[in-house]
Amino acid sequence: MEVDEVELSDRKFMQQALLLAQRAESEGEVPVGAVVVLDGKVIGEGWNQPIGLHDPTAHAEIVALRDAASRIGNYRLPGSTLYVTLEPCPMCAGAIVHARVERVIYAADDPKGGAAGSVFDLLPTDQRFNHGVAVKGGVLQQRATDLLKDFFRRKR
Repeated sequence: MEVDEVELSDRKFMQQALLLAQRAESEGEVPVGAVVVLDGKVIGEGWNQPIGLHDPTAHAEIVALRDAASRIGNYRLPGSTLYVTLEPCPMCAGAIVHARVERVIYAADDPKGGAAGSVFDLLPTDQRFNHGVAVKGGVLQQRATDLLKDFFRRKR
């Protein structure tokens, strides 16, 4: 794929993640959505559900990774890309590394707990892990940021 095609593909899949973030919001959850893509096809979807599922690990990324692993019958997801509307936290970064996700594309930075460079740098550069992940942030950043800010504004 040429650079323009990659950028268009990243935007397309981030759009899908944003729709899932809106679903999370409609369920009273923090609006974060994620999709796992392999060979140009969505193989996993997730949105924040820790409140509804009574599960502190039910972040959008974890839910999407579980969905993808279940669909392909393998907890390893080599060659996959995870699109998520908010920079992954350390818990999610650990799951991403263990799943052998190749790329993480995220929209909004998380200046309070991001693990892809904002606060921690667990994904792209930590050589103590046995798997590195390519990371790109800022794809449809404003839309994701606005969704989060509006959600928290209404909560206060």
